Amino acid sequence: MPARQSARHPARRPANPLALAVLGLLLEQPLHPHAMATALRERQLDLAFKLTTGSLYDTVRALVRDGWIEADGTEQVGGRPARTVYRHTARGQANFTDWLDELIREPAQEFPKFLSAVSYLGALGPRRAAEALRERAAALEARIEAGDRAYRAATEEHHAPRLFVIEAEYARAMAEAELRWVLRTAEEIERGTLAWPGEATDD
Repeated sequence: MPARQSARHPARRPANPLALAVLGLLLEQPLHPHAMATALRERQLDLAFKLTTGSLYDTVRALVRDGWIEADGTEQVGGRPARTVYRHTARGQANFTDWLDELIREPAQEFPKFLSAVSYLGALGPRRAAEALRERAAALEARIEAGDRAYRAATEEHHAPRLFVIEAEYARAMAEAELRWVLRTAEEIERGTLAWPGEATDD
């Protein structure tokens, strides 16, 4: 199904994907950038978006410039400097929901680095390839455990509605699927059931 075009709210899409995270947070409540960064890290969305202080402020400035968000006063805690709080504009919220609608409806062609590396797994040789896959599996297991802790903290301690952290469920499902494939492939290599080019040798 083709994406629905918004004739009412034509807008240039933000170049940095981090804008999605910023706009999503502002659906919940107005925030200043420091609070945005804290929320993104607590929800482990810094694993999905490249998050630095500079990139976050650049993204906020770009969204203000293009009319997606606007200042909504300031907030000051203790002796700290006042921080500008931002909220959606009416046009920005409409543009954001149109953008989300398109992203969810249409699977995009993505180019993860792991997929590119797996294409040349044979170059490592059986022993080294199995070791590399086992190490990746351990890292994936650690990531899943950390994600579970963050999810419990968000839903049980901070009482975030499940819908506001549902991306964590998707991330867990993707990590589990990758983990199953990585472990199965490592086992096939170790059992010798995955055919290997005769010329490949381990270091």
